This record gives sequence, C-alpha cells and structure tokens, in this order.
Amino acid sequence: MDFDWIWKAILIVLAGTLLLRIAGRKSISQMTLAQTVIMIGIGSLLIQPVAGKNIWTTIGVGLILVFTLMIMEYLQVKSDRVEQFITGKAKILIENGTIQEKNFKKLRMTVDQLEMKLRQQGVSKISDVKWATLEPNGQVGVELMPQAKPVTIQDLNQLQAKVDRLINMLNVAPAATRPVSQKTGGEDIFKEIQQSGSVNPPPKHLQ
Repeated sequence: MDFDWIWKAILIVLAGTLLLRIAGRKSISQMTLAQTVIMIGIGSLLIQPVAGKNIWTTIGVGLILVFTLMIMEYLQVKSDRVEQFITGKAKILIENGTIQEKNFKKLRMTVDQLEMKLRQQGVSKISDVKWATLEPNGQVGVELMPQAKPVTIQDLNQLQAKVDRLINMLNVAPAATRPVSQKTGGEDIFKEIQQSGSVNPPPKHLQ
C-alpha cells in the first residue's frame, strides 16, 4: 500500500502554514482584492499534491505567488498610483447625514446593506452620521456628528475643570458629597469579589 499521501499531507500543512505566515496575518475581511486572489490560489494549489501532482512544484508555485504578492505590496507603498490601481480608493456613502446615491449605484450596494453595517457599529440614525465610507477591504468607516459622539473621559474632565473654575470665581464652596446609602447598593460590587463576600449584604428579600 502506498503511504506517500501521509507525509505529503503533513508537508502540505507545514508548507501552507509557512506560506500564509509569509503572506501576512490579515483575515479575509481585511484583505485587498490582490491578497484574496493569492490566498485562493494558494488554497487551490495545496490540495493538488494529494491528487497525485508533484508536491515540490506545488510548493514552488506557492512561493512564487507569495513573493508576487509581496512585490505588489511593496510597489503600493512606493507609488500612490499603483496602490490606487491595485487596492482602489474609499468611496463616500454618507456625507453630513445625506446618502450619496450615485456612489451606491457604482458600488452595487443597497441602503439596507449599509444600515446593517451601521447597526453593527451601534449607529441608529443615518442623520447622526457625518461621514460614512466604504473602504477597499469592504469595511464601512463611520464618523459621527459632534452631537452624536459618545462622551469621553477627556470631555468629562474638561467639563469638571470648567465647573471648578466657575465655583472658584463665585467663591462658593462645593457642596459636601452626600454619602451613598448602603440600601441603594452603593458598595463596590467588584470589591466584594476580592473580599469573598459583601461587606454590607443586601436585604433578605433581594438575596
């Protein structure tokens, strides 16, 4: 019985892992068109030795594909024209809350597909979107309107600083912080995990 297929299968896995490691770590959703074509080509090549094709020829062709991809990516870094030709440019889908219908027709994309991608990013209204672009890798980039952006720690710190300055200008002492009632669950619920039990247990009817 011919057991060559065993060492061929092991060699295919090792060679395939090495080829894909050289080609890069991007997922399918992050790949450009050229990268997707190369990966599909490598996948098709790797299975051929099992069907009786020459395994060394297959690995050699795979290396050529990967090196071709690396050369193309290098040229994209050096030339904007090459990058635009191979990768393409981002297309505007929404501008200041208005859908750009002409670009939808060019991209053969529907508004429903855009809304699905917006919902995945936590956007509930198209009017809240300042810019939305379809990137070359198929992902949708979104910038929200200023009034729709979530508050950041920096925003809170700036607001607190303004409030403190206003209090100092009015020479009004800040009101004392009212202690949190233990009955309302003021205890740090993460701290009780560290202490292996609640310092102030809740009422029996809530336990």
